[in-house]
Amino acid sequence: MGGTPGQESFVIGIDSSTTACKAIAWDRAGRAVSEGRASYPLLQPFPSWHEQDAEHWWAGACKALRECAGQVNAAKIEAMCITHQRETFVPVDRAGRPLRNAILWSDERSRKQVAELEQRFGRDALHRLTGKPPSMTQSLPKILWLLENEPEVVARAHKLLDVHAFLVHRLTGHFRTSLSCADPMGLIDMVNRRWAEELIQALGLRCDQFADLVEPGAVIGHLTAEAAQATGLPEGLPVIAGAGDGHCAGLGANAVTPGRAYLNLGTAVVSGVISADYPCDRAFRTLLAPVPGYYFAEHVLRGGVYTIAWFVEKFASDLRNTWLPLSPEEQLEAAATKLPPGAQGLMLVPYWNNVMNPYWDPAATGVVIGWTGAHGREHLYRAILEGIAYEQRLVGDAMMAAVGQRFSEYITMGGGSRSRLWCQIIADVTGVPVLRSTTTEATCLGAGILAATAAGWHPSVQAAAEAMTATAERFTPQPDVQAHYDRLYREVYRPLFPTVQPLVDRLTELAGEHGPT
Repeated sequence: MGGTPGQESFVIGIDSSTTACKAIAWDRAGRAVSEGRASYPLLQPFPSWHEQDAEHWWAGACKALRECAGQVNAAKIEAMCITHQRETFVPVDRAGRPLRNAILWSDERSRKQVAELEQRFGRDALHRLTGKPPSMTQSLPKILWLLENEPEVVARAHKLLDVHAFLVHRLTGHFRTSLSCADPMGLIDMVNRRWAEELIQALGLRCDQFADLVEPGAVIGHLTAEAAQATGLPEGLPVIAGAGDGHCAGLGANAVTPGRAYLNLGTAVVSGVISADYPCDRAFRTLLAPVPGYYFAEHVLRGGVYTIAWFVEKFASDLRNTWLPLSPEEQLEAAATKLPPGAQGLMLVPYWNNVMNPYWDPAATGVVIGWTGAHGREHLYRAILEGIAYEQRLVGDAMMAAVGQRFSEYITMGGGSRSRLWCQIIADVTGVPVLRSTTTEATCLGAGILAATAAGWHPSVQAAAEAMTATAERFTPQPDVQAHYDRLYREVYRPLFPTVQPLVDRLTELAGEHGPT
């Protein structure tokens, strides 16, 4: 692999996300030169259950790749790499055919199994082993749910595959996956970088029921003739072992040096920092970084842009019908910008989709306090932005203490990063400057960086990230505003959830006693 300097050549990053597949061809400077996209549906057989037909991942990948490759000279494509929605998995037979729908990371059917895992193995012991306490986001409790509720499916399953492994098998014929793709499942021995054999056996499974593990950035296989015909790519094209979407977002933001943290303001808010040591703390989960020998300490808030979308849908959908050439979010932001810091006394805890770190509470709910008759929806909109920023400070401070680093800056990307108000609020609340990434596709670019390194374009992943990424606008903390937010954070936000949540839990219990059965 590897073209001569100055020769036009490309690599492809594929992002098989929760809603769509994107394939983007990148040049040596990290510029997107072509792309293809294909969406696929989310299935909800019951409330809070989230599933997908895994065949849609393959159909979406083929469509996106054909569109992408059709816009460039496909013979100049030197490698391809996949990033994907993490924790989602599907059981397959020996031919790689799905035995049931895939269960998604966002699925919430496994609350009972989370408690069972904690009782059987111990929360702290599982955390040390896998880098993550049990949570409904992981594959682990959902696999336990399958064992308890659909044992015949597990018995028939030749493999239980993450999204990356499923697509790698379709592309190369091999049941293989990357360590950085498998580790969010909650079944990897993080210190020894292998499947956690004793844990898997204790569940009644075997390690050979999972894909073979490959280091991220290594060649995981080559495109078969059948896959080449389906995708429009050259037969024999090297397929590079990738990483999960959050991992690759950190790489695509060039957050691969100490103190430089990534902050993805997407459906979920995901932030993290690299560490040469294995950090383990309740404030975050630990991942195998797509940089050899390193880890990511990562925070996930499940209700990020999702919470904003919920608010617009439930309380501001009428703004879609105004004469203004602005989206509802843009209209709300314009009104919220005129409000003072603190939303005139309104404060919000953004646990709309329960909470992972630092509380690891699957029953957690959102909290809004301080309502008066003077408040309108622009106040609540600003309170959402501020609440997520407070949460970022809560976990960011704990992450810095645990890994022994002071964040010099957040590199932000994702749909929420387009909000200048939100970026400035995060800088003011956390005291950390926020730099906006120049690409809106940092996740896909991260996969492209791994492919470019494997293609020999750069001597290391770090060098490739430096050469193929850039930042634009910088948001610096404003001292007076920062001081105001600091007091609100310390005196109100930080103690709020531990104080209020027991009352919310009881309220939920009472509502359930008189609700529908």
